[in-house]
Amino acid sequence: QVQLVDSGGGSVQAGGSLRLSCAASGYKYPPCMTWFRQAPGKEREWVSTIYTGSGVTTYYAAVKGRFTISQDNAKNTLYLQMNSLKPEDTAIYYCAAKSTIFGSAGDPKNYNYWGQGTQVTVSS
Repeated sequence: QVQLVDSGGGSVQAGGSLRLSCAASGYKYPPCMTWFRQAPGKEREWVSTIYTGSGVTTYYAAVKGRFTISQDNAKNTLYLQMNSLKPEDTAIYYCAAKSTIFGSAGDPKNYNYWGQGTQVTVSS
């Protein structure tokens, strides 16, 4: 059983930066870890994925070049560095893990484990 604990959210002005963390415990590092976000009244949206064995990363087009996903294997921690934040990035951000590399990384239904979420608010 994997436990995920999200942290690092907060309120910033447009153009600012935040770094989100997701501490994983209870299992060896899951092979696929992803950040999703959900804004009020909207569906949960895929943001970025890292395949922890290879280090391969993918990004939603709207955040590519501004966000960076990374992992610290020694700490079993996933990060999302968010730069040049925009008001439209405002959402609750969730880390998620799945036990296999198979299946669409962008579909929340494929994930076994979820963090509790951390709020990111970007003001203009």
